Amino acid sequence: MDNSEFIRAFESGRLNPQLFDHEAHIKLAWIYLNMHGEEEAIAKTCEGIRNFDKLHGDGTKYHTTLTVASVKAVHHFMRKSKSTTFEDFIDEFPRLKTSFKELLDQHYGEDMAHNKKAKAEFVEPDLLPFD
Repeated sequence: MDNSEFIRAFESGRLNPQLFDHEAHIKLAWIYLNMHGEEEAIAKTCEGIRNFDKLHGDGTKYHTTLTVASVKAVHHFMRKSKSTTFEDFIDEFPRLKTSFKELLDQHYGEDMAHNKKAKAEFVEPDLLPFD
């Protein structure tokens, strides 16, 4: 599915939840960053994933810090990228797909996935700020 179809399906809630894996999260951030600036991409990604979780889950999986950090990480690599498609981008920076936790561990000293405050609101990195 192309980027427009992906966004339409995601925003309308018609995207099959089984298709919304880690790579789809990265793709969502990549598309929103291409359509909007970082601030708006963060807002749209957070709102969209929060709504998707409520629609297709029990509303408890959404995590603010991990979502914001994901968009910031994608944006960081986009600024270095020569790619014009998501497929080329993820091939250019496979660590976003295969080693994402290790990327975040460079910024956060503690496990953000299990931090209740970080789940509810964005927590700035304590090791390496996002640029």
